[in-house]
Amino acid sequence: MIGARRPGRPGPRPSLSRLIGAAGLAALMLPLAAAASRPATRGTVATVTGPAVHGSAVARVAAHARAVLGVAAGDSPPGFWYGTDSFTMPVTGTGPYKEPVIGGNYGGYTGMAGNWAHWQGCGGKVVWSATNAGQASANLTTYHKGVGVGAYWFMAGPGVDPNYNGTVTEAQTWGQQQAARALADLGSAVNYPVVWMDVELPGNAPDFTPAPDNGWNNVYTSPCSGRVATQHIAPSVDRGVIDGFASYLTAHSKDKPGVYSAPPAWTAIFGTGSASKIPGLYEWTYTGNTSSLTHHPSAWCLTSTSICAHFFGGQHSSDSTALMWQWSGGGGTSNGVGDFDQIDGTRTP
Repeated sequence: MIGARRPGRPGPRPSLSRLIGAAGLAALMLPLAAAASRPATRGTVATVTGPAVHGSAVARVAAHARAVLGVAAGDSPPGFWYGTDSFTMPVTGTGPYKEPVIGGNYGGYTGMAGNWAHWQGCGGKVVWSATNAGQASANLTTYHKGVGVGAYWFMAGPGVDPNYNGTVTEAQTWGQQQAARALADLGSAVNYPVVWMDVELPGNAPDFTPAPDNGWNNVYTSPCSGRVATQHIAPSVDRGVIDGFASYLTAHSKDKPGVYSAPPAWTAIFGTGSASKIPGLYEWTYTGNTSSLTHHPSAWCLTSTSICAHFFGGQHSSDSTALMWQWSGGGGTSNGVGDFDQIDGTRTP
């Protein structure tokens, strides 16, 4: 379960349930599930494997396909692509590949380059589908469809830094160390120019992390202990980790920094003050509690619904930095298949 959080200004933050309500708690569960093995990496890291796709998954896809029969399918409007992330998804076709269940072109795959908990020896899972990465890469290089293969790093807040001392300077160093590890873990399959900082409150320790808040709101006795030493971390210190990661990434690579999160999770960590504003950073947002695959996205809304993408940190879907939307799966809900994304290819930096 997710514990109490502290506010974005001096003094204690209200509990997470008070910030977003009971329904919102589900939206903060880890939206990225276990998948198949990772690609070869530039650095020396352990390979972590997950379950392959079995016949039952194919059967679920067929059932969902029947359920959405008659709904127009296709990436829209022009320049937008459908994609998936994390879980190995039963992508269809033999090339060009198609988005599972909903149809349209398979426009991209985004997997986990690394997990802070795994890096620190805490046993956290690393989520990568070599199969989907290969399909997304083939669609881009051979058929000129989509954006190819991207990657995210499962971020740690300052509270699980072994050298935590409550300063912004140390938090920035912690962010730089994570960026260095993320760059080392990027596989050769990754071509998408944005490396995503996965900033969330998963609430399912110890499967992915020993710290239910990933160290964003509480300080732990050690990275792997799962035991809180001190409650409350100032939003400015949290922000130091983001700034450190971004500055190191841009100084040591051609990659661009981006953040994967959602408004409820972002506010619960960074509040609503200056520390929460991230102009210039690219964004990939997710929508909680959207399990239906009946209505497909067109731009930043699901057709025939009032459900639209909402970005965070002072940004909006009209901004050039708004790149991706995880519109079904993730966010604490399951559609029975996996995580579906909408990607604005025209904004690829």
